[in-house]
Amino acid sequence: MAEFVELTIDQGATFNTVITVNDGTGAGQNLYGYTARSQMRKSYYSSTKYDFNVQVSTPNIGEITMIMSAANTANLTPGRYVYDVEIDDGAGEITRIFEGVITVLPNVTR
Repeated sequence: MAEFVELTIDQGATFNTVITVNDGTGAGQNLYGYTARSQMRKSYYSSTKYDFNVQVSTPNIGEITMIMSAANTANLTPGRYVYDVEIDDGAGEITRIFEGVITVLPNVTR
């Protein structure tokens, strides 16, 4: 089961966060050979999606970096969204590791 994590994005600012995938003992899971992907949507059923640039940044300790550029966050409507993060082991096994709610906060300076 995926871990539930709430995130916040400031509209018009670069979003960058690092998440760590833990193994059953609490240590970072070895993610060598894995790829990751993530999207957010206004609802689970929305056809409009917003992709994150996701990289397995430090595979030996299970770190994944999620990024969305300032240009892309500027195009988001403030409010609540749902998201998830999946990893692929390279052999076709896909695991959802994180899911939750993202709140986009409006910006004043444009």
